[in-house]
Amino acid sequence: MQRHKTREVRCGKLVIGGNNPIWVQSLTTTKTSDLDKTKAEIRSMLDAGCEIVRVAVFDQADAQALGAVKKVLGDVPLVSDIHFNYKFALTAIEQGVDKVRLNPGNISGLSGEFGSVGRERVKLVAEAAKNKGICMRVGVNSGSVEKDLLEKHGFPKPECMVESAHRHVGWLEECGFRDIVVSIKSTNTQWMIECYRRWARESDVPTHLGVTEAGLPGYGTIKSAIGIGSLLCDGIGDTIRVSLTGDKALEMHAGFDILMAAGVRSKKPEIVACPSCGRANVQHETVVKGLQERIKDLKTPLKVSILACAVNGPGEAAEADIGAAGEGGQWLLFKKGVALRRVKETEIVDELEKEVRALAAEMGGGNGS
Repeated sequence: MQRHKTREVRCGKLVIGGNNPIWVQSLTTTKTSDLDKTKAEIRSMLDAGCEIVRVAVFDQADAQALGAVKKVLGDVPLVSDIHFNYKFALTAIEQGVDKVRLNPGNISGLSGEFGSVGRERVKLVAEAAKNKGICMRVGVNSGSVEKDLLEKHGFPKPECMVESAHRHVGWLEECGFRDIVVSIKSTNTQWMIECYRRWARESDVPTHLGVTEAGLPGYGTIKSAIGIGSLLCDGIGDTIRVSLTGDKALEMHAGFDILMAAGVRSKKPEIVACPSCGRANVQHETVVKGLQERIKDLKTPLKVSILACAVNGPGEAAEADIGAAGEGGQWLLFKKGVALRRVKETEIVDELEKEVRALAAEMGGGNGS
């Protein structure tokens, strides 16, 4: 898979785009000016691996609180989410955020026709961001596209949303500002995919991927995996967010799993396990769950295959870094395609853990951090 080539944009300590990692981010649910609750939620997100934290800025109190929020993040980038009032963006920049996200369709003065008042307000934000050396995200959502574009296209279909993104990126570039990331999100998964594919054909501006308002964990995760995963397999995407209703830690877990399943980035071992069937005569599920619990501290990107029969097991287990194929109450262990030894079922979890940890150490991963 060839990755879509985008320009590089710095966001705090991270670089977005180019050949840099695809970063996982999320958005807090607290009122930002409620610092105790905001800091507690951010700590939970960081514990789950969040790499870019975005917070909502609803009023001036939220904007003024960003400096204190920044302190709890250390070197993790902070993004301010601005809607309606450009002055909050100016305050956010003064408070030291690493990125400003603007929704062009609802910045005061930009709705309806893209008038001179709106352009000048965005220009002020762009100048302030450039002076501070921070980036900006143009965030187009299907629910808040400008009125004149809706009248032109009839509804927020992909060509309408992509035109909105081009309009606002074009204005920022006319202002001499190029450190831009674009998101073009829809709750319609097919539209979302088409938006980003269109954008990738027409621009080198990096993209932040997401299916907006995906819903509860479960269906929302599947919906996000289809939208985000399809684009990742096309080589499109530089940051992602899985937008789930509920615990933000679940967004991070889902995001990293999508990256791993798409084969673009992995921060932990991947366990490949068959669904089992009537041919199986080993305690397959127990072995898989047991190993998963034992190695949950590892951060080394290696593949472990655990298969419960002699039909597909030996061949597929041999394709993994560490593999095990079960048959008749015993297991055959593999490492890098080479059969190692036969192991009793009562010992297989111990032996798998030993081989996985040894290989992780060889790869320089250890327990990872």
